[in-house]
Amino acid sequence: MPRRSLPAYLATALAALLFAGLLPKSTAHAEARTVSGGRLDWGIKSSFLAYVTGPIAQGKWTLLDNAASGFRFHSATGSYDPGTGALTAAFTGGVHFTGHKEGGSYRLDMTLRRFTVKIAGGKGTLHADVTSKDRDSGQVSSQSQVALANLGVSGVNMRGGGTPIALNRVPATLTAAGEKAFGGYYPAGTALDPVSLSVDVKAAAKKPKSPSAKPSSSSDDKDDKPAADGKLRDGAVDWGVRRTFREYVTGPVAKGKWAVSNGAKDGGALFRFGAGTGTYDAKKQRLDADFSGKLRFTGKDLDLVLSGVGVEVAKGKGTLSADVTSAGGKTDQGVPLVTFDAGELKPKDGLVAVADAKTRLTKDGSKAFGGMYPAGTEMDPVSVAAALDKDAELPALPDLGSDAAPSAAAETKAAVAAETEPAGSSGSNALPLSLGGAALLLAAAGAGAYAVRRRKAAAGGASETSTPTD
Repeated sequence: MPRRSLPAYLATALAALLFAGLLPKSTAHAEARTVSGGRLDWGIKSSFLAYVTGPIAQGKWTLLDNAASGFRFHSATGSYDPGTGALTAAFTGGVHFTGHKEGGSYRLDMTLRRFTVKIAGGKGTLHADVTSKDRDSGQVSSQSQVALANLGVSGVNMRGGGTPIALNRVPATLTAAGEKAFGGYYPAGTALDPVSLSVDVKAAAKKPKSPSAKPSSSSDDKDDKPAADGKLRDGAVDWGVRRTFREYVTGPVAKGKWAVSNGAKDGGALFRFGAGTGTYDAKKQRLDADFSGKLRFTGKDLDLVLSGVGVEVAKGKGTLSADVTSAGGKTDQGVPLVTFDAGELKPKDGLVAVADAKTRLTKDGSKAFGGMYPAGTEMDPVSVAAALDKDAELPALPDLGSDAAPSAAAETKAAVAAETEPAGSSGSNALPLSLGGAALLLAAAGAGAYAVRRRKAAAGGASETSTPTD
């Protein structure tokens, strides 16, 4: 039997891989997909965080827009092209840094928001909306989607990925534009903390098997039509309770945890109560909805269960209530926990929704939390989605992690050396960077399918527990 040539052998091997489904059968005509859900972990620069809260700057940072501890930013949106490997993923959340207080203002004052990762043609960039103050002139500038960092993705094949698409600990270096955004605290080329992300992509819509194929009919086809009676077909409410409360639960004092059951979902920093039922009255602008799921916090001197979550909105004002079971097993039903401004309830795409509404603790809510927080305390934002149509798609639960702790960094302080002054730093105090966590599962005959695994533990910079508590 004659020996086959190497090209023939590779062609046969590649065909076998395609047959086994290990490689995408075709990427040349692959349809672009939508990024819907996901998270970004980026600690900015560990030594910078230590400097901000250190004895020189004597400052702090504040997480914005429901970002999670450990510098985790959520709710990814964007696009992915499996044919070219191009990825654009924008994330919700931000962080505000202040330090070097002089009179009533701060010499260091910088806000980073709406982080966006763009990867195409073997190059990657991390962008953000930046508001910063020049450390010498004191001039404040605001810019949209500044290219802050270059990402080391030149050796990564992004083509043919499925869901989720994930990158772990990708090296990042400050750009010239990033140098200006940071007010000149670091020169361009400075090594920043590595970037990790995991995003979910929606598969392309399936085409009918044949032109003559017709949708199947069933006895409940009428459920595909909007409900004229105002009854909800589905619904969900997302609420994180309060970030500092979650950190207290898992921290060194309570040494506790949380658990979800009965259909509730854990988003790491948001909890979803689903299977919404109830009614919506467009004329009266009224929503009454009940949701399933149970959330239990336990720890030292702590045992709190929230279940039977309900939302009532009338005349633009909303209330979130729950059945509250405290230590000892006593349950108080329908306790109004927080209030919020719902605005106008106007249906769109079959949904009535309230997004990230600021909440305030009620007097009864204060009692439910054992007096830990006084009435009027700002709690985590609440989002409500009520489906009036069976086919209406509920928003994805923001992917902030599935562990029973906000992130690994929320429980331990980062062991980094504080710089005496950022300017002129060589970046030697930054943590080592590598592409070790990015998994290249398969590469054959010069073409590979890039696939990745979900991160098993959150990465990111210093914990917010190193800053003054609020």
